[in-house]
Amino acid sequence: MKLVGDGARLVDATGGRTLAGEDLAAAVTRAGEELAALGQGVLFARTAVDVDSVLRYLGAFEAARPIALIDPALDADVLAGLVERFRPAAVLSAPEGTESTVPAGYTARDGHWVRTDPNGVVPHPDLAVLLPTSGSTGNPKLVRLSRTAILANAEAIAEVLGIDADEIAPTSLPLHYSYGLSVLNSHLVRGATVVVEPSGVLGRGFWDAVAEHKVTSLAGVPYHYEMLRRLKFDPEKYPSLRTLTQAGGKLRTDLVAEFNDKIRGAGGQMFVMYGQTEAGPRMATVPAERLAEKIGSAGPALPGGAFAIRRDDGSETTQPKITGEVVYRGPNVMMGYAEHEAELAHGDEVGGVLATGDLGYLDEDGFLFITGRLKRIGKVFGNRVSLDDLEQAVRSASVGIDVVAAVPAGDKVVLFAEGVEKDTCKAAARALSERLHLHTSGFDVRPIDTVPLLASGKIDYRTLEAQV
Repeated sequence: MKLVGDGARLVDATGGRTLAGEDLAAAVTRAGEELAALGQGVLFARTAVDVDSVLRYLGAFEAARPIALIDPALDADVLAGLVERFRPAAVLSAPEGTESTVPAGYTARDGHWVRTDPNGVVPHPDLAVLLPTSGSTGNPKLVRLSRTAILANAEAIAEVLGIDADEIAPTSLPLHYSYGLSVLNSHLVRGATVVVEPSGVLGRGFWDAVAEHKVTSLAGVPYHYEMLRRLKFDPEKYPSLRTLTQAGGKLRTDLVAEFNDKIRGAGGQMFVMYGQTEAGPRMATVPAERLAEKIGSAGPALPGGAFAIRRDDGSETTQPKITGEVVYRGPNVMMGYAEHEAELAHGDEVGGVLATGDLGYLDEDGFLFITGRLKRIGKVFGNRVSLDDLEQAVRSASVGIDVVAAVPAGDKVVLFAEGVEKDTCKAAARALSERLHLHTSGFDVRPIDTVPLLASGKIDYRTLEAQV
């Protein structure tokens, strides 16, 4: 199976060009041939929302050249750490700078950093795509996704959303973000059209492109829907728009109901989805016709997948109303993680089984409901972040905060700072915004007299979550 199906089109909304048929195939092949000429190892690609980035990704996939999609706004020190740990054959679209900014063992060539030693670890032949786990914080691991996983998930998403050659989807999300990548994959695999427009849902140019190219669907994370509500978004202004999809964190149930009513009133449908990067990335979708009935659910597993609930004793069940860790099985599950170069050569280490770290239960119809997290991971506007890393970032930001506790709060993070004033909290939010390149509103830093502790001396996060 190919990732680019017959009839697929790429529309460059800013450049005014369209690639389809033989022209698209030739452009993908050229991109793959250029990448194949580089030395051994994976490729790092700083992936913007533009046609060149899409062609490079598709060329790597066609040429069986494993590629890691990297946020172009990633902090220089985090990128340097990744390069040191994984020794990619090249960093494509490398940051601009002087010769002194090029990592040791690399040379600047045609806008890229190319490793001077052509020999490196040979990646496993099944490996296709690598995505970082934790945004811009800490030292992210890379999720190893096989060609089979990418294709299986693209087909499953296309099936449940009813994507066919008539669909036209815009790039409403970054392409280095697993949700944005899945929109691209699931449309191209069915021979549909993808309109590449970089300004995003809140940009004027985006909505001009929606109207001009008669876009049929819109994908967004909870933050997007919060903003669209403030902007009084009306789908009836865009007659071609007939599908809304939402993932990247749990959307407030009142907003699910509101946008479902809006799009249904315009003759369309809404799908709420659930996933993780480790699942390539989608695992579940609520059927549009049952969304109103199943408000708050993540839906049943995608075709080919299955959920189970792991109890505290390690046993698994599919009985309804039993809460435990959500376990997913499917062909789209990752091969495993990689923390350094040698692990890129490893094969499948998880056998299609993903312990999600999410707490939840199944209802009588097999619909999943998520109730919490086992691990300390939050989301800011759909971007996964380590809460522990955020705490460390605040402490090291030189704003005068020593004791801080971070807890998830839907599509943002609340951080309680002990014994400080509100101005200090604002400074901490700005510091996090600058480090992660996300809006300050995603970091709600609040003063607190004393951070509550458990008897063990550890922070009582559950009490803080209850306050949120």
